Amino acid sequence: MTADLIDIHPDVRAALDAGRAVVALESTIVTHGMPHPRNVETARAVEDDIRAEGAVPATIAVLDGRPRVGLSAADLDALVARPDVAKASGRDLAAIMARGGSAGTTVSCTMRLAALAGIRVFATGGVGGVHRGAEETWDVSADLAELGRTEVAVVCAGVKSILDIPKTLEVLESQRVPVIAYGTDAFPAFYARDSGERADHRLDTPEEIARAVDLHLRLGSGTGLLIANPVPEADALAPAEIDGIIAEAIDAAATQGVSRKDLTPFLLERIATRSEGRSLATNIALVRNNARLAARIAVALAGGSAER
Repeated sequence: MTADLIDIHPDVRAALDAGRAVVALESTIVTHGMPHPRNVETARAVEDDIRAEGAVPATIAVLDGRPRVGLSAADLDALVARPDVAKASGRDLAAIMARGGSAGTTVSCTMRLAALAGIRVFATGGVGGVHRGAEETWDVSADLAELGRTEVAVVCAGVKSILDIPKTLEVLESQRVPVIAYGTDAFPAFYARDSGERADHRLDTPEEIARAVDLHLRLGSGTGLLIANPVPEADALAPAEIDGIIAEAIDAAATQGVSRKDLTPFLLERIATRSEGRSLATNIALVRNNARLAARIAVALAGGSAER
């Protein structure tokens, strides 16, 4: 089935066939998440970080109607160069494929394609969640629904601080998604190490997390796992500072009528401007930190540290 639906890069296919560690990566960080050229620089640095830990990176995107699991350097350049590249959630895949379009894949879309390819570990920055004011707007990210039905472990720095974090954690609980914090009891908030909320579980080594992932999948739980990895302390922003900037950005979005898919890119760009670029530096640091942890988990899974 996957051979008919997706193209898997030869390096990724060889690693999967040999049972070696593979880490999926999203592509909206390139197409919609960061300014050029930092987006391409970061994407390549993240892939290099994964290789340095002994795993194979598989950046996922859609090019000319074909989902790609693993991009060449030329593929990445082609993706960035296209002015009409879409932002694809899982629900958008079929329509984009049918019209031969190209897209950066969000968390939900990347999870779906990673699962089709047989990849169990995925690294991203932060997942989407319940937006502030969702009781009126019903703005809840498809990432949460995908986590509730797709068996992939997602390594992230928690959820973006622009969201309603307590409500997001409630939805994850309802979706039966285990939330495991790496080396901390606190649930991180993307730019900050502590959201003020607690994670469901704490595990302190990649090997322990790999064991939990393996058991969760073998139990037939039918959901993903959220692995919350706090941003390195040296790169974190002070919660009070970033909360004020986020509040201003949310007010600006409401005033300008920005919503749905355009909301998160608008907020992140506004936050980067107001923080004089420090939020972008934090974003890059946490994405790379997550990639390294994801690679270590994937290596442990592949190498038998998580064996029964």
